[in-house]
Amino acid sequence: QTFEEVPAPETSPQPVDQLGSPVKGPSLSGAERKEMAEGKLEVFLSRLTQLLKEGGAFNPDRDIPVVQFQPPDKLKEVLPLELGPTPSSDEALLSLCQDVIKYSVKTSHHHFHNQLYSGTDPYGLAGAWLTEALNTNQHTFEVSPVFTLVEDAMLKHILKFVGYEDGDGIFSPGGSMSNMYGMVLARYRFMPKTKTKGIFQLPPLVVFVSEESHYSIMKGAHWLGIGTDNVIKVLTDSAGRMIPDELSRSIDMIVAEGKVPFLVVATAGSTVLGAFDPLDQLADICERLNIWLHVDVCMLGGISDVIKKVFTYPKRFEQFYTFCFRSDSLSWNPHKMLGAPLQCSAFLVKEKGLLHQCNSASATYLFQQDKFYDISYDTGDKSIQCGRKVDAFKLWLMWKARGDTGLERLVDNTMECARYLRDQIVNRPGFRLVVPEVQCTNVCFWYIPPALWGEEESEEWWNKVHTVAPKIKERLVRSGTLMIGYQPLAHKHLKNFFRAVSACHPPPTTADMDHTLTEIERHGKDLFT
Repeated sequence: QTFEEVPAPETSPQPVDQLGSPVKGPSLSGAERKEMAEGKLEVFLSRLTQLLKEGGAFNPDRDIPVVQFQPPDKLKEVLPLELGPTPSSDEALLSLCQDVIKYSVKTSHHHFHNQLYSGTDPYGLAGAWLTEALNTNQHTFEVSPVFTLVEDAMLKHILKFVGYEDGDGIFSPGGSMSNMYGMVLARYRFMPKTKTKGIFQLPPLVVFVSEESHYSIMKGAHWLGIGTDNVIKVLTDSAGRMIPDELSRSIDMIVAEGKVPFLVVATAGSTVLGAFDPLDQLADICERLNIWLHVDVCMLGGISDVIKKVFTYPKRFEQFYTFCFRSDSLSWNPHKMLGAPLQCSAFLVKEKGLLHQCNSASATYLFQQDKFYDISYDTGDKSIQCGRKVDAFKLWLMWKARGDTGLERLVDNTMECARYLRDQIVNRPGFRLVVPEVQCTNVCFWYIPPALWGEEESEEWWNKVHTVAPKIKERLVRSGTLMIGYQPLAHKHLKNFFRAVSACHPPPTTADMDHTLTEIERHGKDLFT
């Protein structure tokens, strides 16, 4: 058998470098091509870093806008979003990146109080850059040797502070997923056969949360087949804290219906009011009835034992840390108050080994049992994910740089500024607190325009107040001078109010708190006139 010679193409494909640009000169050696590509890449990244600096992405001046808002249709006109077959030049790409920076929200701005997160710790950002450049996966020691040890060290440090001395944990993609870990482990501990047999033969399982709990519990109930109707929202007091007697009453009611209570989710720093549930009393109930107690601590930044002293105002913070060890699992987001780059979320569990028992699938192409090193460091089978980003390193680098005492000072300053803002609201005409006690760094308040002063606070009056925050928010965003959130709380019959959140980065000042109130007043004092 013979084979015909295949004719060579008239032109050979032109070689390209690692950025996809044509490499001129087919006679270039591999070493020369590598040198050219790396040099070009370094120039591109260096110029991009300069654009980030000039555009205010790192530490913007207070006089530049928090955001240069454009509506979606206008933004689509400004940005060339379409993709096609023709590659773009580096200059075109850098111009595009410049526009992306220009029209993005500057979360590192001193006047960004819109979310529970804000700017990033510079050391955390450095850690994020490093892990992105190395681009590895946090599942086995063989592909992530250093980062596996870092995650182990970071988790042990946190576990010690919450009293889970022989516990376990994992970094997950956000607090919602961490809360879902708690739900899955609670169900597995209650009925291990659900892993293999499912929930079809079980009576309805019920989760108990406070009215102020995060909506991720509802989503988790949907994803896990528990059903959102089986998430019971327990009444809270005027400050947003779960009422223990109401929890007991709700459990009794569910048992009488033939359903099975298996999980209570306590909140330590609720999303809107910053409320802290009475953990010690809830633990009494859960221990008596053998119900898993998970604590959502996602909002808080200072979880270390050293930072406890910061939480002497109010004492509830200190009591929370005193009784935290009585819970079964806990979720915590360092990417919120503490300023670790998004995303950075830890799930902690008191019982060692339970994570692996519950989640392992024993994929033989990853988790071979006859490897040449200690396979206990192949931690990926504890996770619901296969591909998992390296999230622990950026927190570890922050902690290494600042130590417990440095983090304590950051949290201390943030709490002091929140209390200062609360005091200014109390003494400033036209402002009114929603909750008199500031339990965390959330400060919730109404602004009442002068045209409404002295009027009867009827339903019609409150309906007018309900429109104030949205109108002022639009003016603030369009001017770029301040970003602050607002919301109603229908279950407490509270009309729209502002929620100012302070975080550790950039470190807030009392002048920043004054600016918040001044800008709200400036953009709202003419309403209803």
